[in-house]
Formats: sequence, C-alpha cells, structure tokens
Amino acid sequence: MEIHKYEKWWLVFGTGTLIVFLIILGVSAFHSGTHPNNSKWIINYENVDEIEPFNNPGVHKVEGKDWDYEVVLVAQAFAYNPMEIEIPVGSKVRFIATTKDVIHGFEVAGTNINLMLEPGYVSEKITTLDKAGTYTIVCNEYCGTGHALMYSTLKVVDPDDNN
Repeated sequence: MEIHKYEKWWLVFGTGTLIVFLIILGVSAFHSGTHPNNSKWIINYENVDEIEPFNNPGVHKVEGKDWDYEVVLVAQAFAYNPMEIEIPVGSKVRFIATTKDVIHGFEVAGTNINLMLEPGYVSEKITTLDKAGTYTIVCNEYCGTGHALMYSTLKVVDPDDNN
C-alpha cells in the first residue's frame, strides 16, 4: 500500500500538532501553577469547631501585626459563619477561612477578595478595604443544591459616619 505524498504531509502535520499541544498542556499544568492548594496550614476538617482560630469565627482586632483585623470564617453546607462582617474603612484585613464539608468559594463581589475553600486546608488573603459600602459575599464554587442560597455580607463602614 502506497500513501500519497500529501497524505504523508498531513499525517506528519497532524502528529506534530498533537505533540506540540501535549507539550504546551504539560508545561502549563506543571510549570504555570495548576497545583493543589499549597497552603502551609493543614487541619482536620472533621474537627474544625475545636481548632484555633475556627472555634471563634468572626472579626477580631489584632495588635502588633501587619494588619488591623482578622476575619475568621468557616463555610459549611450553604452557609458562612459569621453571616455578617463589619470592618472600618481603610483597615488592612487578613481573611482566614476553611470549610467543614465540601469545596466552597469565598468571593467578595466588587473587590479582589476571592478564595477557594477546600476541606482540610486553610485559605488566607490580606487586603486593605478602602471603599465604604455593603458587599455581597458569594460562594463561587458549586457546592450542592443549596448553592444559590449561600451568601453573606461584608460591611465596610466609616467610623466617623453616624448613620
């Protein structure tokens, strides 16, 4: 059986394209950072309520750190704890979050705060909240049938505003 020279060219071109595609895919997956959570802080997700600081979720003022407040947050089936977070405008905040059950998202709409919460890992984000307002916190990772009902509120308030 003899293959026409143009068929040989197309076979070589197709095989070469496939090889180049696989090389690009491999480099992007392993070199460009598509990895599991690289959190240095691993916990037992079955005992989240007993582990510091998740045994006391909420907003905590801190002294002697590079940030002013720590927001400790626990996600679970279709709810965040705490449901409402209030921070003074201009504060530097460290968000510390985890989940008790499945993968959840933590996105503060209209800001650069976006975390993926995975069972057994602690996710962190340090940011400054410069703009006063009320922001909706949504779960941006599908987590089950009640996913659409999973939200919370972040209020960035001006301490000088008496409203």
